Amino acid sequence: MKNTNSAVDPGRRAVRPLTPRGVVDLRGRDDAGISLSYPRDAVVVIAGLPGSGKSTLLRAWAGHGTVLDPRATRAACEARVPAWLPYGAYRPLARLHHMRGIRRAMRDPGPLLLHDCGTRTWLRRWLAHSAGRAGRQAHMVLLDVGAREALSGQRARRRLASPRVFATHERGLAALLSGIEGGGPARAAGFTSVVLLDRRLRDTSPRARFTEPPARP
Repeated sequence: MKNTNSAVDPGRRAVRPLTPRGVVDLRGRDDAGISLSYPRDAVVVIAGLPGSGKSTLLRAWAGHGTVLDPRATRAACEARVPAWLPYGAYRPLARLHHMRGIRRAMRDPGPLLLHDCGTRTWLRRWLAHSAGRAGRQAHMVLLDVGAREALSGQRARRRLASPRVFATHERGLAALLSGIEGGGPARAAGFTSVVLLDRRLRDTSPRARFTEPPARP
């Protein structure tokens, strides 16, 4: 009889289902495969340094729900302003449009997948608070691949963050990781779970599934 409790991919790799709660540190693990299971209406933030592989993971999960990337909002704003105007001049407006888009998307059914570095405390809190107001759980998948790997990823995609911007994100990520490893900010920021992935696990392309929560008795 076929076992329906475990999945096997085309390469015959067993996939271990995991329902994240709290801080789930998978760095350094040697799992053959992981499938992260979230509620059908979850808000999942894919976070990490610029170049860490957030977009790649989002593309792999895009079929599950709505994906919002602030770069798309920036491109839309760039198309409406004079070419000579630097991005810094209209960054607040682009960010406001992106946040409004997130709030609108939270009113729609289905999973919401967000691209964000996760290094700004105020934005993490806003995301978690907005998800809670919409009756959704907020989750985070944090790609901790190191600065060298992230810079290599930027060069590969030919999209480099300025040294100042990258250093700011690096400091923000260090503070976030320090707090998470101490058991604090993940709960304080209102996230139901924070999953930590290293480069090796990122490269195995962990799967995601979104299911209806079990009925309450």
